[in-house]
Amino acid sequence: MLYGKEHVERYQATDGAEGHDWQGTTAALLTTTGRRSGTKHTTPLIYQKYGDDYLLVASKGGADAPPEWYLNLQANPEVEFQVLGDKFRAHARTATPEEKPGMWQVMAAAWPDYDEYTKKTDREIPVVVIERA
Repeated sequence: MLYGKEHVERYQATDGAEGHDWQGTTAALLTTTGRRSGTKHTTPLIYQKYGDDYLLVASKGGADAPPEWYLNLQANPEVEFQVLGDKFRAHARTATPEEKPGMWQVMAAAWPDYDEYTKKTDREIPVVVIERA
């Protein structure tokens, strides 16, 4: 996660004018449904456009456990996604082993720390594909 509730609120209030450009990369908002609570959770995440889709990395900074948002979308892959003022429903899925290498390169170019995160954990860090519904 980038930096919390204030980031989400500013991003939403300004259609991303504040918050989209973040530390040399770009951020979007992903809204998942809690797998236990059923509550909507919005998380700011680094993204990259990939053809008609968008990519995210479920890194959690290289932690051994995946991020909560990833667990939520595994339980319910129907999500909401916002890039700047474009808010839409989408389907989230984990990139296949065949797709992942090229997608990983795109994401690591946008945020080089992703490569470092892989050295911190034995967990396979997934790339998530966001497909507009």
